[in-house]
Amino acid sequence: MQPNNLSPYFRTPVNKNGYLDVLSPRPVPINRDDILFEITSEYTYRPDLLAHITYGRRQLWWVFAQRNMDVLKDPVFDFVAGTKIYLPDPTALRNTLGF
Repeated sequence: MQPNNLSPYFRTPVNKNGYLDVLSPRPVPINRDDILFEITSEYTYRPDLLAHITYGRRQLWWVFAQRNMDVLKDPVFDFVAGTKIYLPDPTALRNTLGF
C-alpha cells in the first residue's frame, strides 16, 4: 500500500514484498514567507501539535524537520523549547505537497 500524500514516505517506493524501500525524502523548499518561530514548552517533543495548530493536520509533523535539517537532526527529541526553526508557509506547503 502506497502512503498518502501527507506522509513523509509518499515518494518512497514500495518493494515487491509490499514493504517500503529506502526512504526518498520529500523536499520542503525554503520560501520567503516562512516564519521564524521559537519552540515553546507546550510543543516540546510534540511537532504533531504544532503541525495541527499551524496547518490543521497533525500528519505534517515531519515538515519541520525537512525544512530545518540543520537544526533538527531528530524530528521529535530535538523539538524542544528555545529552539528556533522556520515554519514553512502554509500556502507554499499546500502547493508543494498537493493537498
